[in-house]
Amino acid sequence: MKNSISSQMLKGILEGCILKIIGQKEIYGYEMNLTLKEYGISTVSDGTIYPLLLKLQKQNLIIGEMRSSDEGPMRKYYKLTDKGKDQLEIFEKEWDVLSNSVNNIFSIK
Repeated sequence: MKNSISSQMLKGILEGCILKIIGQKEIYGYEMNLTLKEYGISTVSDGTIYPLLLKLQKQNLIIGEMRSSDEGPMRKYYKLTDKGKDQLEIFEKEWDVLSNSVNNIFSIK
């Protein structure tokens, strides 16, 4: 049975996951989708990724730059802004608290 995450649950954490991935390396949208799948988040479609990338750009958390590709059309690569780095740090701290709390609850016997 394949792991599936409900869209409501995923919606709340996807932004942080995307910021974390972009913080590791500059990446384009389709590659982002593949990376999420590599980490087990396989239920995210391009129709979810691209609007979220646009939202993050409008919030000045990431910036996109068009670059040529050896394998076809130009691609938009994203990288974190300083504001995005700050937001990622906040997300990571909040995630630590939340995930520890939830794990504590689910460890009740």
